Amino acid sequence: MTDPILTVTGLKKTFDLSQPFLTRLTQGGGRKYVHAVDGVDFTIPRGTTLSLVGESGCGKSTVAKLLMGLTQPSAGSIRFDGHELAGTRAGQPPAVRRRMQMIFQDPYASLNPRWRVARIIGEPMKSFGTHPDPVARRKEVDRLLEFVGLSAADGEKFPHEFSGGQRQRISIARAISTKPEFLVCDEPTSALDVSVQAQILNLMRELQRELGLTYLFISHDLAVVNYISDQIGVMYLGRLVELAPADRIFAAPQHPYTRLLLDTVPDITMAHRDMDRPAGEVPNPITPPSGCHFHPRCPLANERCRAEAPVFRAHGDSQVRCHAVQEGRTDPMPLRKAG
Repeated sequence: MTDPILTVTGLKKTFDLSQPFLTRLTQGGGRKYVHAVDGVDFTIPRGTTLSLVGESGCGKSTVAKLLMGLTQPSAGSIRFDGHELAGTRAGQPPAVRRRMQMIFQDPYASLNPRWRVARIIGEPMKSFGTHPDPVARRKEVDRLLEFVGLSAADGEKFPHEFSGGQRQRISIARAISTKPEFLVCDEPTSALDVSVQAQILNLMRELQRELGLTYLFISHDLAVVNYISDQIGVMYLGRLVELAPADRIFAAPQHPYTRLLLDTVPDITMAHRDMDRPAGEVPNPITPPSGCHFHPRCPLANERCRAEAPVFRAHGDSQVRCHAVQEGRTDPMPLRKAG
């Protein structure tokens, strides 16, 4: 593994969902907070892909917004290639932010419908000053369009003239127009058909090989994650509960919640149909359970799990937040081979 391009330490984001003061005064009730991101730590080596997975509302997209400066962290550190970014505004400092770009989830909402494609792709180059000359900028736009599998003539069209997969290719061309080193990909294939998803994922892997890109990939689709990841981080109610190499996650998951997620992947052999599975729904994030947040759904939970929050600790080549794993109350239970 090479040196990390991104290091996140103790990252937290808390949202205040309290009623206005007068409402609380007249109707009673205290303040309400949601700890959307609650002490997340990870590093991403250059040229690799870390994927964050978990159920809706676990904090994945909030992490993406924090990294890109779209919202400010409540605490913690975000260091990109030695530069501290926690607390800086979106786009600042420009010399660093030019090297970080984002691909959004919805290709229908992330492109300005009033702009032609050439302007959409060329705007970041104009904003960051990488191609100040309009002729050179348009030439680069044409090259990028062809690079992502479209034609130079498509630059004169509007977004509504393209399919969802083509629009996401335009989004990718826009994201790489400033020659970034790091891309945050917030479920970039979830709005696409399966066949189109494969095309976009193949394009992203090709870009990574040719341009040396580093990805933070956010998804709830484990098949997608298995295809593109070097590392996988599993999130639950704002916390990372397991972080490990991708092949390790799929071959021998440690945390019971990771096993729950992997058990949702269809298994034609039904080899684990008799396995005890966590049940129930995700708790209310405003009033999360005490101790380990996962204990109401965990078949391995005991009194310690209900009373004491586990620490994120190394366990072999993984990092796991689980008392049962750290105490050896469960054996690594292979679910299936990755592939």
